[in-house]
Amino acid sequence: MKQSTYKDALYSILKKEQEISLESVHIIDESYRMTKFLQDLLFGIKNHVLEHHFTDEKEEIEFFRIIKPQILGKLIYYNKVYRIETSCPVSGGKMYYKYFSGELQHLKYEYKEHICNSEFYRYYRSGRTDRDHDFFKLGKISINTGLNSFIFEVDTQFSTFYDYKVSRIIANELLYNYLIIKINPVDKPDMVLQNAEFMKDIFWTESKNALIELIYALYISGAISNGKTGIRKISSVFQIVFHTQLGDIHHAFHRMKDRANNRTLFLDQLKSSLEQYMDKDL
Repeated sequence: MKQSTYKDALYSILKKEQEISLESVHIIDESYRMTKFLQDLLFGIKNHVLEHHFTDEKEEIEFFRIIKPQILGKLIYYNKVYRIETSCPVSGGKMYYKYFSGELQHLKYEYKEHICNSEFYRYYRSGRTDRDHDFFKLGKISINTGLNSFIFEVDTQFSTFYDYKVSRIIANELLYNYLIIKINPVDKPDMVLQNAEFMKDIFWTESKNALIELIYALYISGAISNGKTGIRKISSVFQIVFHTQLGDIHHAFHRMKDRANNRTLFLDQLKSSLEQYMDKDL
């Protein structure tokens, strides 16, 4: 079994996230489509593992410690986001804030009760690898260690149980960031940025569509965090820094795609302005 097969799977997730984020006009559609994609991807990877097996212990441990949790973790995350969003009673106001604050409290409770106090969590977070052969190899599950009843539902041909625990850690981190953004709207910027003397005179003076065009260009090119930061988080940062609200950036972007003439009007203007400035120095 070639390890490149698994690495390609992880790369395909990043590309799919970019594709769906650009196409979807709402987080519900985006999370639903990503859930379906990741479910199919995980099913395909499972069939590959069962058919070809692992070439050595190192490959097996890397798969269950790193590869599978990245796929399953995001699957858990997107499925949870879909369930949260489709259950949200309103689209704004105090009830909206209370709803997402409640979800954040549920997440914190789960972390406190089931994750942070566990020996395995401390092992994983410390970056240790000396017990990887116990945690991330098939056939090592032992009910004598007091594992919860979920263990009896585990597919022992495709799980070491602890790969699921890592997946939950990854999913919870993603979900935490998602909920923090939900309960901290951009019209209440971070106090450090809001009060910093050097930030007070910085404003976006072009059109909102121009800023959205720039944000999407930076996102799709992978210029920020190697493309691993979502479009909504990037948008939030720009809105905070430039003291402006962009509204529904997805709808705005889709309107740009239907422009009759130049669809990248602002980016072309940037290029032209920079070239003119460079020519002055010649």
